[in-house]
Amino acid sequence: MTEGLPEVLFVCVHNAGRSQMAAGLLKRKAGDRVSVLSAGTEPADRLNPAVVEAMNEVGIDISAERPKKLQAGMVRKADVVITMGCGDACPIYPGKRYEDWDLEDPSGKDLETVRGIRDRISERVDALLRDLTGRAHARPRI
Repeated sequence: MTEGLPEVLFVCVHNAGRSQMAAGLLKRKAGDRVSVLSAGTEPADRLNPAVVEAMNEVGIDISAERPKKLQAGMVRKADVVITMGCGDACPIYPGKRYEDWDLEDPSGKDLETVRGIRDRISERVDALLRDLTGRAHARPRI
């Protein structure tokens, strides 16, 4: 990893659901121990409202976030790139750590389903944070 904080980039297709939840959860749990970005290969116009609501339920407000287009520079800057359903659209750079999290897309799903996706992402974020920092988050489990 690069000097300083580990940089994690979460990528999904629309940057309106999974990657936004993962970024919000890691920011909350890691605090200032990790730098976090998220982007999409084909960004939506706005966040999925069910995703915003599910995150609000656990005290994380992502309503001000906007879907962002994945740029090659984001990948070059990141130490860890977590993809969630973007397939081959994500550029690959040597020396980067890549993980693909096979998670259901929350698009068009009811709130109960989105909660389950959020909780599965939260578990993966916990494991990633332990791996990056050597310890789990200090805040209550989400």
